[in-house]
Amino acid sequence: MRSRTERTLWTALAVVLVLAAAAAWWTAERWTPLAGPWARQTWLAITRPSPPPGHPRAPASAQAPQAGASAPAALPRKCVQGNRTVYTDQPCPPGSKEQGMDPALSVLPQ
Repeated sequence: MRSRTERTLWTALAVVLVLAAAAAWWTAERWTPLAGPWARQTWLAITRPSPPPGHPRAPASAQAPQAGASAPAALPRKCVQGNRTVYTDQPCPPGSKEQGMDPALSVLPQ
């Protein structure tokens, strides 16, 4: 058995929830178009699996450790040799120095 105060509190909470649901339903035409894109984006973020370790979009903490390589082979690299710059997805050629690149760059020209 619940005390009288506890029953009153739960009843008041139920009434407030019912009134809030009725108000949301009554005004749905005004807020649904604004909440639709946000709800869709949130749903996709919740249900989409995270990328596997080593994927270019994976967070840095989830990157797979690689021995002897500064970046995964699939990521583009910027190789500088003298005044010549080469972008490649292969290891830098001998005599060139690898420089850091913006991680947002993920497509190399043909």
